Amino acid sequence: MAQPEYLRIAADLRRRISEGEYGPGDQIPTLPELCVMYGGVSQTTIRNALALLRNEGRIETRARAGTRVRPRPPVHRMAADRYRSIPGAKSTPYTRDQGIGWSEYRLDKRFERVEADAELAALFECEVGERLLARHFVFYDNDQPTQMSTSYVRWSDVAGTPVADPINEPWPGGTRAQLGSLGIRVTQVTESFTAAMPTELEAATLRIGAGVPVLRYTRRHIADTGRVVEVAHPIVRRGDTTIVDFRIDLDD
Repeated sequence: MAQPEYLRIAADLRRRISEGEYGPGDQIPTLPELCVMYGGVSQTTIRNALALLRNEGRIETRARAGTRVRPRPPVHRMAADRYRSIPGAKSTPYTRDQGIGWSEYRLDKRFERVEADAELAALFECEVGERLLARHFVFYDNDQPTQMSTSYVRWSDVAGTPVADPINEPWPGGTRAQLGSLGIRVTQVTESFTAAMPTELEAATLRIGAGVPVLRYTRRHIADTGRVVEVAHPIVRRGDTTIVDFRIDLDD
């Protein structure tokens, strides 16, 4: 079965972008020019091809600016030791992942009190209905949103403390430092990862095309008593520019 013409054209334009013929910020030829370039196909066929590339986040169209190659964000590696404390450092695991300084970091936040549903109760290993503080975050690297998450802590741990006040975010040292300020010593962090296509909210928040996959993961901070004291569910990043590094030490 012959490949639809718009898929063939999209594949050729994708190749031209990947090979640098059209670099970041370059303008793609106009619809009439592309029709001629691809042998007199209809503008509808060209529009379908461009829509596919736009959905993949490769191009963007703006009024009076035409269609241009979208700058591709750099790849970031998430190291296995990013949650380790760095005494006196004004940083968080996020800033270390991004390789940015404190002045380049911005955080949108919204706090609300909720009750644990069955899924959160299983993650916290608590009773359904336990009161939690939900902290909704969008993380920015130089005004570019690159991560979003909802982090839950037990209301009984944070009620009436600076941790419960969004004015104190971002907090140097991140969640582990916050909990440490309450006398809660975190000794273990667990993470579980999945990949999927973004929801409409995720695509809009992270400013990515609907065809760009996202990496979703659930994180749990566990205290030295074995009690789960924080659950981030989910943390969401664009999947095409995130590498998760693991190191596994083996005994011979």
